[in-house]
Amino acid sequence: MPSGCYVRALWILNNQDFVVFSRKFPVVDKRWRAACEKEGDDDFKYHSLPNDSELAAAFIDRKKREGSARGFGLRLRQSVKGSDSWVDDPITRHIISLSISKEEKGENNLLWPLVLHIKGPYSILMLPLVEPRHLKSYSRMCNRPDCGSAIGADENLSSVLVDLPSITGVFTVAQTIGDIILGDAVDPEVVVAASPSVGGLLDSLTGSIGISSISARAKPVAAPVAASTISGTAATGAVTSDAPKMGSRPLDKDVLRSFISSAMPFGTPLDLSYSNISAIKTTGFSSADMPPADRKQPAWKPYLFRGKQRILFTIHDTVHAAMYDRDEIPDSIKISGQVNCRAELEGLPDVSLPLTWLDTARVESLTFHHCAQVPEHGGDKQSITFSPPLGNFVLMHYQALCSVGPPIKGFYQLSMVSENEGAFLFKLSLLEGYKSPVTIEFCTVTMPFPKRRVVSFDGTPSIGTVSNTDHSVEWKIIANTRSVSGKSIETTFPGTVRFAPLQSQRLPSSGSALLADEDSDLESESNGSMVNVEDYITEKMNKDLQAVDLEDPFSWQAYNYAKVSFKMTGPSLSGMSIDPKSVSLFPAVKAPVEVSAQVTSGDYILWNTLGKCPVAATPQV
Repeated sequence: MPSGCYVRALWILNNQDFVVFSRKFPVVDKRWRAACEKEGDDDFKYHSLPNDSELAAAFIDRKKREGSARGFGLRLRQSVKGSDSWVDDPITRHIISLSISKEEKGENNLLWPLVLHIKGPYSILMLPLVEPRHLKSYSRMCNRPDCGSAIGADENLSSVLVDLPSITGVFTVAQTIGDIILGDAVDPEVVVAASPSVGGLLDSLTGSIGISSISARAKPVAAPVAASTISGTAATGAVTSDAPKMGSRPLDKDVLRSFISSAMPFGTPLDLSYSNISAIKTTGFSSADMPPADRKQPAWKPYLFRGKQRILFTIHDTVHAAMYDRDEIPDSIKISGQVNCRAELEGLPDVSLPLTWLDTARVESLTFHHCAQVPEHGGDKQSITFSPPLGNFVLMHYQALCSVGPPIKGFYQLSMVSENEGAFLFKLSLLEGYKSPVTIEFCTVTMPFPKRRVVSFDGTPSIGTVSNTDHSVEWKIIANTRSVSGKSIETTFPGTVRFAPLQSQRLPSSGSALLADEDSDLESESNGSMVNVEDYITEKMNKDLQAVDLEDPFSWQAYNYAKVSFKMTGPSLSGMSIDPKSVSLFPAVKAPVEVSAQVTSGDYILWNTLGKCPVAATPQV
């Protein structure tokens, strides 16, 4: 069976587990049928794809059996032989199987691998084409007596998935479809210089409201370029998530059908750029859009650019951190990022970019856009050559270690002084040790309390303003753009937070020495031992509060934390850099190159120094 990404079928279910959209690709399914018949195995036969009601029923059964849409991902006591959790691999939370029951034939059909992508209130299921031996292998893993994927074992899920490149492609398709149905299909952000030319400024302003670039004479793809000034909405520090959105627009089936028929005809993904597909549908082609005779025009560039030429690069670092402020637990800082590009170049030139920063940046992994040609790693002089598409696109993704200190460090302490009141203290340092000029657009610290309702809080920070919701306290350290150069920002925030009383109260036993006397000290002696009030209160709260499921591990029982959200422009924290003078074009043409960098927060967590916290044990070398 040839390698590649082919989709047999896809289904979209809403939060009531009804199939609201489905699409089957008979051309790909015929290939699966031919592969099954070629096996010549009486115990392995071809089964037709389920209808919508059969699939919805199987999905509901799996949710009941596995505890949620994603499932346990681990073998537990309630795991059933033949189920995903029986495989004992966390990847089964994202690549699932369904047992399709055919009542009229009295048989069950195992449908695998189904890629599950949850976006807002929708669950997207996609079935790629694999070989029959892969399905047989997974079926055996679902029924074996041992658990886990032993190192060196003859058969494990990781080795099977490595042999299936179609899984990666289907994940990309599912993510794109999720963005389209929620209206989140936007191009990556590319930042222009602080003082652009008049033409560039007009292009930025018109592009940001969805109008074609003034300097482009061809039918361009609408790809907004972000100006370096910050809008008021950007300062909120909101973090995107897959949580259901209230008031989400209904599923536009016509838009989805149009995209699928153009982006992946007959089940084969070709071009998943929503902006490209939309431009072709809206404007079509004319005689002026004839491709050059000497070069083949790639599918990712349906139109040729005409106008003032330039190349824009934006290095976007996303910082993930776990700050403990404990001697026995080291802080963890990781960076995931991408290099966004916009190449406004006439014709079909090739852009060459040396990867000299690989020697200094602490990059752990790299992936590139399909328009790029990258040589084997390990050479002294590595470079990347690409034929850029029209509009904004992600040239590369990377994982790296932080090349400088954390942008925000300090500690967070929260101590429950009574059952319904807690005292907290923040002491933070922003941009300590950063010598290069940095512009902070916003910085916000949020204390979430998902299981308690916040009644009020007291306290005044040294910098910023504070507000609260029913289940959180939000501290806006920097709400408006602020430039910092060679000097750190020190800030503290002591205060108290009060909660509504717990609905279920559990009084201690009569033998407890803690409440024997209202005037007793915080620590009293009972049977020759000391009893701490805070330990008692924490233990009592944990008994009264139900533990949340694995979907929100940060708020599991006694774990409490504060989350930092920020965005700043300046030097890259990963060490990623691009020298504008080293960018070359073939055929040679004069086009200015602009490079910018921005840093945003991912999961930037300040764990409570006085509470419990999860940590991964590192092996001793």
